[in-house]
Amino acid sequence: MAPKKKRGSEFLVQGSILAIASIASRIIGLLYRLPMTEIIGDRGNSYYSSAFEVYNIMLLISSYSLPTAVSKFISGYKAVGDYKTVRRIYKSALVLSLTSGIIAALIVFFGASTITNILKTPLAVYALLILAPALIILSIMGVLRGLFQGMGTMVPTAFSQIIEQIVNAIVSVAFAYILYQRGLKIGAVLGNEEEYAAAFGAAGGTFGTTMGALAGLLFILFIFFLFVPALSVLSKKQKNTETVPYGYLVKTLILTIVPVLLSTTIYNISGIIDQAIFKNISVLQNYSAKDIDTFWGVYTGKYKVLINVPLAIAAAMAASTVPELTGAFAKKDIRTARVKTYQATRFVMVIAIPCVVGIAVLASPIMQLLFNDSRELTRNILIAGSISVAFYSLSTLSNGILQGINRLNEPVKNAVIALVLHCILLVGLMYGLKLNIYAVVYANTFYAFLMCILNGISIKRHLRYKQEVVRTFIIPGICAAIMGAAVYFTYKGLMMVYPIGKIWTVISIFVGAVVYFFFLILLKGLNEEEMLRFPKGHVLLKISKKLHLIR
Repeated sequence: MAPKKKRGSEFLVQGSILAIASIASRIIGLLYRLPMTEIIGDRGNSYYSSAFEVYNIMLLISSYSLPTAVSKFISGYKAVGDYKTVRRIYKSALVLSLTSGIIAALIVFFGASTITNILKTPLAVYALLILAPALIILSIMGVLRGLFQGMGTMVPTAFSQIIEQIVNAIVSVAFAYILYQRGLKIGAVLGNEEEYAAAFGAAGGTFGTTMGALAGLLFILFIFFLFVPALSVLSKKQKNTETVPYGYLVKTLILTIVPVLLSTTIYNISGIIDQAIFKNISVLQNYSAKDIDTFWGVYTGKYKVLINVPLAIAAAMAASTVPELTGAFAKKDIRTARVKTYQATRFVMVIAIPCVVGIAVLASPIMQLLFNDSRELTRNILIAGSISVAFYSLSTLSNGILQGINRLNEPVKNAVIALVLHCILLVGLMYGLKLNIYAVVYANTFYAFLMCILNGISIKRHLRYKQEVVRTFIIPGICAAIMGAAVYFTYKGLMMVYPIGKIWTVISIFVGAVVYFFFLILLKGLNEEEMLRFPKGHVLLKISKKLHLIR
């Protein structure tokens, strides 16, 4: 029984590796955005994020869905020992991905000016131009990551992500400063120092993205060339000499990619649609260009950057779940697929729910700690959107689950329904209630909530799966509420003693984490096996036994 148990939890181990790397990458991403925001300001963040929204969509269209498709197919053929086809899959995918990456890069490079004008942010053109080469780099890296994920290891992906972000952080901050100074000089000549300095500073930030992608690619290429001889040996030992034609593999990859591409694009295109709706309606409502850029800069450069850190867990679990569910489905093992779905959902919600409460309770202190921003605007945006952490975490994971059980069209259909209703709500909130940037926050939360509901219905129908509620949602919710009270009174009490908010914020977060896990274990929200899957879980288990929380 022990070996089966070990194999059954392997995908959570791999998911945890990728989750840790993703969280580390997001934390690095958060940390470098702090000095970069100090350099380029909210307007610079608006230009930076405007360019990134376009870049992200082009990345999704050109190559983002390939790692999922590649890992899915490689996992299936690996399960039956067909390593010759595994080699053909990644070769076919590289040609396909590189072609689409080059096309996307050319569209971005030559269409940058037109695109940024449509989005009412013309000075974002410099940042967008610099991002074009990254589309080619990531098209190659995505396939190689998919290869390793399909072979059952997340380690190359994890390390390449961390290297990518470290280089990104260093180069982004350095070149944001260098180009910001250059923009001041150019702006002085053209009569608008603030705008050109912010625009050039944003371009420096996106240069870091391109250089980081290049560093990540060089690392994963190094691992790939070490791995190729081993794969060659496996394919030579293979008894079956029949090979799947390249044409069939390319066709199958495309047919697999299209639904995944549609679902991920629709799922993520809301950002660029939000930007177009928000900025165009704000212009009609007579907001100044400076105010519009400030609102959007706070939303994308502070709020979204912060809430994306916990969302990394869901993205990592989704990436590790797809090949595992595919393998289970290939063997017609529905029971294992249900167990993996339950385990992944539990893992994600145990982390996401306390994040919601913690962000809401410490909204202003967190913004002051990270961005030196004590404005009501930033605090209220964070409070209003804190619940979206749970909804986006669950919807991201459920997308991956549906892809893993070969229901690729379900996320597409669900995303279209959610996106249409999202846009209607956003326009209504902006025109009818004049909620401005808060309308974007509420509409996005509603969108993620709808995706959770629709994906949940699809999973229940196709997997005959019923999600356990008490240990997945209710107990973490109760523990998070107790944690929220502890955090609130700890922070307020310490501030009454001596007002040094940044130190007390860190201490309050630590107190909250301890209180949450104490009550989670006390109320049987975690068992020994689940505890061991957390980073330093063995230490947590040892402490729990000493406190007699677990017998």
